[in-house]
Amino acid sequence: SHISQVVKEKVSDKMKICAIICEYNPFHNGHLYHLGAAKQATGADFVVCIMSGNFVQRGEAAAMGKYARARHAVLAGADAVIELPVVFATSSAEFFAQGAVKLSAAIPEVEALCFGAENGNEKDFFRAAEMLKSEPAKVSDDIRRRMKEGESYIKARAGAWAEATGLEPADSRERTFPLSLLTAPNNILGVEYARAIRSQQKTIRLFPIRRIGSGYSEETLRADYPSATALRAALGRGERLSDGLPEYVRGDLPLTLENDLEALEKLALLQRSAEDIKSVLDCSEGLENALKRAAEENVKDIARALTSKRYTTSRLRRVLLQNLLGISEAFIRECFASPLYLRLLAVRKGREDVLSALGRSAYPLLSRSGDEQRLEGTARACAEKERFADEVFRIVRNLPPEVKNVAVE
Repeated sequence: SHISQVVKEKVSDKMKICAIICEYNPFHNGHLYHLGAAKQATGADFVVCIMSGNFVQRGEAAAMGKYARARHAVLAGADAVIELPVVFATSSAEFFAQGAVKLSAAIPEVEALCFGAENGNEKDFFRAAEMLKSEPAKVSDDIRRRMKEGESYIKARAGAWAEATGLEPADSRERTFPLSLLTAPNNILGVEYARAIRSQQKTIRLFPIRRIGSGYSEETLRADYPSATALRAALGRGERLSDGLPEYVRGDLPLTLENDLEALEKLALLQRSAEDIKSVLDCSEGLENALKRAAEENVKDIARALTSKRYTTSRLRRVLLQNLLGISEAFIRECFASPLYLRLLAVRKGREDVLSALGRSAYPLLSRSGDEQRLEGTARACAEKERFADEVFRIVRNLPPEVKNVAVE
């Protein structure tokens, strides 16, 4: 195929690639702004998106399939879209970032990682990463104490550092360092990217782009730059969206976000033992027993029913989803420690030269259906989890089999 031929061609000159780690669920005007700002800030020759597949970090099914969302990204100006394997895409911020940086760093030409942030600059994020790496025992003890009292890890960590430093854990956009980097959603991921780069000993630069428009979790639907949260909420209410996202996205929006994921998750809880459920990342301290009881009692929306100061709804949804998909913490760690692959979802027409760089990756580039057959060991097991997740997505969204051809737009 044309794609395979381009992959085999030798890179004549050193390319500079900017990686963007994303979900695009759905792609909106804020993402369009960020893509343009990333190109301008980094001066990169190409932008490659590392994008979650059919399930996202909130532990939910994506609003649209991964190939449709990848197509939107290249129509907006991305040069190629690579899938973030489901084992990382559905994990906590730490493993989400570690997995995405692992894939980015496997591409020799990736020199920059650009992400949206509430505030802060590159120095701030790396400084925060170093601060967390050398966490004093007093702070660690305080975090554990706060969590025993019912606080979530994020709130406990911010509170403990606030007390240790004498600073307020405010998440004001005007605060640049350090505690707003531990509390605001995009900043938290930014710090994890910095930690991943340092722990993997890579030389990738960070380019935080300040968010414009709505905040990450804002549910008010703004006409210019709405949040993905607000857009999904509007879709969930059955509203037809006319503002806030490009025309090529509006034409692909689903009629409903209703799905049968909860029923399958309950079935998985009933089928698996408490010990097996406990093997899932972030399922601890008897949570597995509470989840099984809720399934046996047919509790509606288990994640919301069990939400507390200690357990956020998103964390519970991730546990439920990874239990359904059979993704254990041990397997996530195994995938992180092993050679994997780059699955190509889309490439921009006229920019196929980026494929020659991707073909020089430390991992094989999968660009055609069946390419995963040449994988071995953990990489093959990871790809099989991905295939199963795609089938689950098709079932819960009541969709026909998704066309798995790389989009060239």
